Amino acid sequence: MDKILEYMLEEDEGFGDVTSNSVIDKNEEVNAYIVSKDDGILAGIGVAKQLFESKDVRVIFHLNDGCGIKKGDLLMSLRGNARDILLVERTALNLLMRMSGVASAANQYVNLVDGKVIIAGTRKTQPAIGKFDKMALEIGGADTHRFSLDDMVLIKDNHIAVVGSPIKALKKAQENVSFSKKIEIEVESLEDAILCVENKADIVMLDNMDALAVSEVIKELKNRNICNNSLIEISGGINQDNILDYVDLGVDIISIGALTHSSRSLDFSLKIK
Repeated sequence: MDKILEYMLEEDEGFGDVTSNSVIDKNEEVNAYIVSKDDGILAGIGVAKQLFESKDVRVIFHLNDGCGIKKGDLLMSLRGNARDILLVERTALNLLMRMSGVASAANQYVNLVDGKVIIAGTRKTQPAIGKFDKMALEIGGADTHRFSLDDMVLIKDNHIAVVGSPIKALKKAQENVSFSKKIEIEVESLEDAILCVENKADIVMLDNMDALAVSEVIKELKNRNICNNSLIEISGGINQDNILDYVDLGVDIISIGALTHSSRSLDFSLKIK
């Protein structure tokens, strides 16, 4: 089992589940099931399976990751030791609910843009379980963006503050980084965007620009015939209410931190028969 999952179980168990151990016979075998109390996209079923099977609980899936779910849907059936099922219950449900919430939010955005742009997450994930947030993004149809700092170069405002200017930071990265790593740079003005595209950054992120400012950047790139030099990503302040203002402007990627830092978990429950 994944070491992070092992740690989560150990943290929740402490020195033992004093409630179950005091009221349930140690050899008691039961059937249980997990049911949805929400509509959305299911994600994390395989992670929950790992957790239960680590305690020799038998698992049957009724739906798979990526399936649309409705309130009342049966997600998983379980058979095993009652104490063990209850020991795993909260950890499994918490991850399953969070991942399904992230996947559901991602899927809503993906459906809104209808294939016109890539919807991506960010690294604004929950500490220690970031990889599960990323899995959920992918299940929901979004791009994961970077998993970790070694995936690619992403020059942000604080890097630029240290180095002195966006173009100086870009050129240093181009000189020092392997050809195998893409280089992305975050900019906040039309002038810096043009400079970085002219100097062939792989990706230029327009940070916290409204739709009018983004359209002006795209128009200038077209006028200079350099649109194909770089992918254009936009990020910051984009939500379901305003995303359609951006999708037809000619950008390639819209990254949304709220997918992982603010998505509401779906509500599931485990019941013993």
